[in-house]
Amino acid sequence: MSAAADRGLPLITVEGVNKRFGDNAVLRDVSTHFDAGKVAVIIGASGSGKSTLLRTLNRLEAHDSGRIVVDGVEVNDDARNLDALRAEVGMVFQQFNLFPHLTALENVALAPRRVRKLSREQAHVRAEELLDRVGLKAHQHKHPFQLSGGQQQRVAIARALAMQPRVMLFDEPTSALDPEMVKEVLDVMKSLARDGMTMIVVTHEMGFAREVGDRILFFDRGCIACDAPPADFFDRQDNDRIRAFLGQVAH
Repeated sequence: MSAAADRGLPLITVEGVNKRFGDNAVLRDVSTHFDAGKVAVIIGASGSGKSTLLRTLNRLEAHDSGRIVVDGVEVNDDARNLDALRAEVGMVFQQFNLFPHLTALENVALAPRRVRKLSREQAHVRAEELLDRVGLKAHQHKHPFQLSGGQQQRVAIARALAMQPRVMLFDEPTSALDPEMVKEVLDVMKSLARDGMTMIVVTHEMGFAREVGDRILFFDRGCIACDAPPADFFDRQDNDRIRAFLGQVAH
């Protein structure tokens, strides 16, 4: 249990967050929260601010104004806060970003050795367990070029889990995959959700959103236009822009 959840608070709080890139306002006074053990799915058109919000949560992007607090730690440039934040928040990107010269096992074991100061043996035991969890124990000694895209993304998920984060961020984790590889990655994510992992997922996989999400956030031009449970979002939607979006992604 996290310190925030112990006090009955959301794991992540976002208050009045703004972010601009030049003249383009990417996030406009965004306020929301994310509870421990829940899955929030963020959807919306390209350029609506989805990925930018995700990146501000672990300070890959600095927000211009407003406040973000993750498990009681304010997200800012304080080095001590950043170290605590990066230990709490795992992230999986569109691209797998694996080290090509390391095996799957070594990719997963690297951060626990460097950051958590685990011994080589301890880190490798944890990495092997996590690769088994994502169905890749038999491939642990392969290098990324020997793995399919779906397998590489599952290694990336295991690598993020190796730091034992309190929350996992997924930034369109299946968008770079061939269609036949999408299911194997989504199945791993569904397993994490069943185990109670706090997850914030940016995706266009509407079936996953409906099945796994506890709530759906729809971003439109830098704002949260809708925040609702899946049944309400998909089946009782009265926003014309959202209905049009859903009509496009359904085909």
